[in-house]
Amino acid sequence: MSNNSAIAQLQVQRELLQLEYQEEKEAYRLHTESMGLARKVTRGDAWYPLHVGRTYYNSVNQYCIEVTRKADEEIDHNFEYGKPVVFFSAEVPGGDLKQAGRIHYYGFTGNVSYVDGDRMVVSIPEGHALELQSSQLPLGVQLFFDETSYRTMRDALDRVINARGTRLAYLRDLFYSRQPAATFSFESMRFPWLNASQERAVNDVLRAKDVRVLHGPPGTGKTTTLVEAIGETLKRETQVLVCAQSNTAVDWISEKLVDCGIPVLRLGNPTRVNDKMLSFTYEHRFADHPDYPKLWQVRRDMRALRHKRREKGERLHQKLERLKELAVELEVRITGDIFGQVRVIACTLVGAGSKLLDGRRFSTVFIDEAAQALEAACWIALRRANRVILAGDHCQLPPTVKSLQALKGGLGKTLMERIVENKPECVSLLEVQYRMNDEIMQFSSEYFYHGKMTSAPEVAHRTVYDGDAPILWFDTSTIELGEDEQKDFREQFVGETFGRINKGEATLTLSLLQIYLQRIGKQRVLDDRLDVGIISPYRAQVQYLRRLIKKRPFFKPFRHLISVNTVDGFQGQERDVILISMVRANDAGQIGFLRDLRRMNVAITRARMKLFILGDAPTMTRHPFYKRLHDYIKRVRGQA
Repeated sequence: MSNNSAIAQLQVQRELLQLEYQEEKEAYRLHTESMGLARKVTRGDAWYPLHVGRTYYNSVNQYCIEVTRKADEEIDHNFEYGKPVVFFSAEVPGGDLKQAGRIHYYGFTGNVSYVDGDRMVVSIPEGHALELQSSQLPLGVQLFFDETSYRTMRDALDRVINARGTRLAYLRDLFYSRQPAATFSFESMRFPWLNASQERAVNDVLRAKDVRVLHGPPGTGKTTTLVEAIGETLKRETQVLVCAQSNTAVDWISEKLVDCGIPVLRLGNPTRVNDKMLSFTYEHRFADHPDYPKLWQVRRDMRALRHKRREKGERLHQKLERLKELAVELEVRITGDIFGQVRVIACTLVGAGSKLLDGRRFSTVFIDEAAQALEAACWIALRRANRVILAGDHCQLPPTVKSLQALKGGLGKTLMERIVENKPECVSLLEVQYRMNDEIMQFSSEYFYHGKMTSAPEVAHRTVYDGDAPILWFDTSTIELGEDEQKDFREQFVGETFGRINKGEATLTLSLLQIYLQRIGKQRVLDDRLDVGIISPYRAQVQYLRRLIKKRPFFKPFRHLISVNTVDGFQGQERDVILISMVRANDAGQIGFLRDLRRMNVAITRARMKLFILGDAPTMTRHPFYKRLHDYIKRVRGQA
């Protein structure tokens, strides 16, 4: 493929990214203008009411305000480090959010600096804290449209499109062609603590001059292998860049590297806030530097001078300039020391566009969760590196694309998929899984991984108790009910956004779980800490299930062992027992976004020992995938 063709395809991507940007911006506008406050809060896009706490300058000189919310524990929220937010005030008669009057938005935006549970720190422009503190009405905060991520992705695409005669141009043309990627050749190294496919993958990473894909299906030890590959690479290179699409994934890989004794610098704040990871963040390292007290004093003097009105004119200006120069000199020195002391720089893909990384190049960038990242986001990190190692599984969750037009145009096709397609010889598949009973794993292996996966002997036949069937499908269409009750197992629309819900199926899910836990026995469940995941593709069903669990006294002793979430919420996790409530049940055989089979692959592969699927078979099995799954379960249960 000529470089013109690569450039033309990237230009199409840029146009599709613009469509996605416009779609999301318009959706945000409508969401802000027409969606009620109650809905924003239950979706986790707003906190209301807030308690406003202290204000202070953080170590990197951002002006911050602390806020806490009175939370409903059922409500997850979508706030995380780096996301832009806007403050508002609202009058809510009698505390009923559905009766909220006009919302007044403040004319400035902030950024989430830190969030943990019900407490959040937001960096805001100076001079606005008083507005918030003196508000007569209760305050709230909601997510704002994220302009920065799109700007950073567009900038990265422009750099790739315009690159000529550079390493970036070479990688661009390579990725869009069938031209073989360059490799080193040397004897394989032995890693006796890894299995054969993991060992082969680490050697493949070390031999790659340009690119390697580490393909890790569920439970195959992708993170273990990736950490090993990073550790071995650091025996040959001084420093590497490690990125992922989400803050959660960056935290996960950073923790594993820290546990191996590798010094990590985390740009951005962790989502799971613990002292261990916080101490590796740039802000904490900055504040702990021996020169920081001197810098803090200089900044304080600068602020005092700005507020002074007595010393007019030139002298004041000269003093300020001298202090500014000293502050910059100290900041550069501190940052240089911090970067010089670490082996791994870890951040999100968008975070790789940070000014802190300007002028820095890396021999290798590792991108974890690469199958969930838009290609444009990968180029942000790629432009800083000579070669790239992509790790993930393109048969699990895809990137989120909201514009149907952009999706149809191919915006959802990831760089990882492109390389798997153009360069199958660059793919290292991990083949042994350590999570699931073999019956649960087999269907996924046959459908998504060409039957190449095998189960480690220690998990292959593991069940909750002897004689337990590892996988079952409860067909809600066959459950006998009185005529007037038959509607109980039909899907319904609820709420302003027409979320889908199936109340009968939700009740049945919990009844099944109750019977199952009674059969195992309360003491054993608690002693062995058998954990349970209830998954539904629909958020409305998830919230309904959470409410039902709280109402049933039976589940009280087990609540700490039961989690209910969407498929996306369970990505990367596993449980001993999984129940999936499919929700869809209609005469037309409509299954909506359950047609995205990668989501279903994630759902069914979360289970270690037991998988219950609850769904209306006549609706679901009109789709060939669900027909195959239904037939497979009947076959292994000896019902076929």
